[in-house]
Amino acid sequence: MIRRFIVFNNSVYLHYMSIIIGHRLLEMMPIEHIRSKIEGELFDYTQLMFALSHYSKPRDAVSSLLKRGQIIRVRKGLYIFGTIWRRHIAAPEMLANVIYGPSAISLEYCLSWHGLIPERVNTITSVTTGRSHDFYTPAGNFSYTHLSDNRFSVGLIQHKTPSGNFIIAEPLKALTDKVWTDKRFKPISAASYSDYIFKDLRIDENVLETLLKYDRMVVIEKAYSARKVSWLMEYLTKHFKFK
Repeated sequence: MIRRFIVFNNSVYLHYMSIIIGHRLLEMMPIEHIRSKIEGELFDYTQLMFALSHYSKPRDAVSSLLKRGQIIRVRKGLYIFGTIWRRHIAAPEMLANVIYGPSAISLEYCLSWHGLIPERVNTITSVTTGRSHDFYTPAGNFSYTHLSDNRFSVGLIQHKTPSGNFIIAEPLKALTDKVWTDKRFKPISAASYSDYIFKDLRIDENVLETLLKYDRMVVIEKAYSARKVSWLMEYLTKHFKFK
């Protein structure tokens, strides 16, 4: 009899606890559900729908979240948390890698990031094996320039941050990408590069010298297999007296 009473009480307790928990879930705001289920700062539509799966109209909830600024749509199907609900600031470099891909940060933004040019570059510039594309989003502006597969894949490094990792070009790769993609620059020999690098691009000569490695120059030149890049490496080799 006592055992039956205990079993009955346990059943009643579990029943009422499930009701209480259910009410608590209903009382939670949609943003609380999402934040409790998603660890990172960047998430996609599938994750969003899963976090709101107990709602009868999850799409209406998403519209409300966007309107209140509790989540921000970076691009179709890709979101970050609004300011109040962030645990970390989503690194724009990390966003650049996932907004459009495959891609890696390079060109002007990368040159600035490595301290090679004095200007602050607001648009996150990347190279990609896809078509060239620009995105203007609430999280910033992102520009992507096409490169062939073999030219894209060489000279990339992974950088780690608290909010996630991202792929970025090494200094020489960023400079090479800039030289290659800049249609304004039409060199006639290796001697043409001095004014372009140090006056037009305003590359810091001292910083560049500390970042250059001859073995990387050989690898990148081989991957590009183009006279414009070969002249660049020839100029850098002579200017910094690698041989």
